Amino acid sequence: MLRATVVLLLLVLAGCSESSPDTDSGGTSASDGSMTWGDGDYGVVLAHGAAFDAASWSEQAPVIADGGATVVAVEDISPEGILAAVKDLRADGIEKVALVGGSAGADAILDLASQQPDLPDQLILLSPNGTVEGLGPEPKLFIASEDESVAEVSTELADSAPGEDNVAEILPGSAHAQNMFDSDQAEKVLDLITTRIAEFA
Repeated sequence: MLRATVVLLLLVLAGCSESSPDTDSGGTSASDGSMTWGDGDYGVVLAHGAAFDAASWSEQAPVIADGGATVVAVEDISPEGILAAVKDLRADGIEKVALVGGSAGADAILDLASQQPDLPDQLILLSPNGTVEGLGPEPKLFIASEDESVAEVSTELADSAPGEDNVAEILPGSAHAQNMFDSDQAEKVLDLITTRIAEFA
């Protein structure tokens, strides 16, 4: 009896190590630190900034998922970590995937998208820190605050990147990337993201 109980407990723990519900955010946490919300037929990968983590998207991700998306916030924001999340979504039958990132996460997305320009179906980037070449023609939305030092990067990327659906939204204030969600522009930023995803999903 004791042996059967131990075996059952080990099986339960093994299952929990793969993924478990996060009761605070409504998302599911995986063993690699990533989090998932929703089960829609459009994919969204969120890449956080250097001072943040996957759970930092816990307020925005459920709103995005409510629009009909499966949303994955990665803990590993390297290009390889983001690529792995895209591959997992596509292995689950989700063909179209948007990449959304802030600051360091935005930079990693730009790096990945410049190496694999056919990979993303759209890019939505908060306060990217530098420009790149080699992007594809997918729709791109760049969001920054007018008084932050990297605001011009978003404008330059929107003007120089390939494609006809590139937009730079420069908002009042000085908040950088995900810090905009703690500013008076929080609602505006989230609305820009969800509207843009819906437009090209």
